[in-house]
Amino acid sequence: MINGVKNPPDVGIQITEMKLGTETVTVSQSAPRVNGKAEVIQVVLRVLCVMTSVTALSLMVTAEQTSTITVFGFNIPLHSKWSFSHSFEYLVGVSSAVALHLLIQLLISGSRILHGLSIISSRNHGWLVFAADQLFALALMSAGSSASSVSSLNHTGIRHTALPNFCKPLHRFCDRVATSIAFTFLSCFLLAILVVLDVLWLSKH
Repeated sequence: MINGVKNPPDVGIQITEMKLGTETVTVSQSAPRVNGKAEVIQVVLRVLCVMTSVTALSLMVTAEQTSTITVFGFNIPLHSKWSFSHSFEYLVGVSSAVALHLLIQLLISGSRILHGLSIISSRNHGWLVFAADQLFALALMSAGSSASSVSSLNHTGIRHTALPNFCKPLHRFCDRVATSIAFTFLSCFLLAILVVLDVLWLSKH
């Protein structure tokens, strides 16, 4: 009789404690996922920057045209392609590297967001992202400026020489190059905004 009376309350208390413990764990695991507006803006900007970088890259690598030009009464065949210029090759290389960098960052961010985590795991990670964004922004500015000088030369020719305006007979080529350069500078602008957001994140953590 003594065991029959005392044991049931003991068992009941143990079960209640186990239930309370289980409920506590369940509540902590099902906590709502919160992602700040700044992180959403960063993801959106990176997606836009990927699109502009890929557009600049695709326009440049498809820039090619064949035509003729008249110099001193002679018809001279012309064939222009992006790979004939080191500046254009530089732009293609930088745009490719930027697109790859941004895609890697988006994959990391997407994975962390799906797990309810911040897109930047630590302060060291934040510094790494900041350094990479700044480096690629400067590289894009350099590539766009270098390609712009060559494109400008193609449009205006060289003064006091017989070198003509190559963009008259090669207008499709020059138009694609000019549009590619414009998207390169747009990518640089978007990365510059991301650099500012990186600095703001680092200043708060």
